[in-house]
Amino acid sequence: MSKKKKIQKTLVEKILDKEKVDYIPMTFPTKADGDTQELVTDSSVQDGYKIYKTLVLTGNKTGPLVGMLPLDKHLSYKMLAKLSGNKKVGMVPLKDLIKTSGFEHGANSPVGIHSLHNYPIFFDNEAARSEKIIVSAGKVGQSVLIEPHALAKAVNATFGDFAVDNPE
Repeated sequence: MSKKKKIQKTLVEKILDKEKVDYIPMTFPTKADGDTQELVTDSSVQDGYKIYKTLVLTGNKTGPLVGMLPLDKHLSYKMLAKLSGNKKVGMVPLKDLIKTSGFEHGANSPVGIHSLHNYPIFFDNEAARSEKIIVSAGKVGQSVLIEPHALAKAVNATFGDFAVDNPE
């Protein structure tokens, strides 16, 4: 009798269970790209739901903060700076990412970061208008399909406009 291989729940999934936030686990194939792992997907949409990226930034007044926006959009640094009460925001350098967020590139999750740090978290307003979104489950290749308002409430996030079609 062989034991059925069960995917271990990530810290993020365990936190969502504890907070009684409904989600559906999802897995994606990954590939190595230099010293990082990335999702192998030819689309920013899966099963009709948008995939959201978790960007870890630093503001000149707030220090570290998190921006959640659709995979197919670009970040407006100016708009997020204004929304977050900063004059300027910038990406945390890749070499400082694990030290800042606790997660490797491709595994950052608003739930995981919120549980480890009390950084301000911002969701682009497109998420507020979505039935469900896909976000990282804290491990490269593992994600969760989740209702954005329930997720925002669980991580004390603020909605605002900062995702754009073309970079600044």
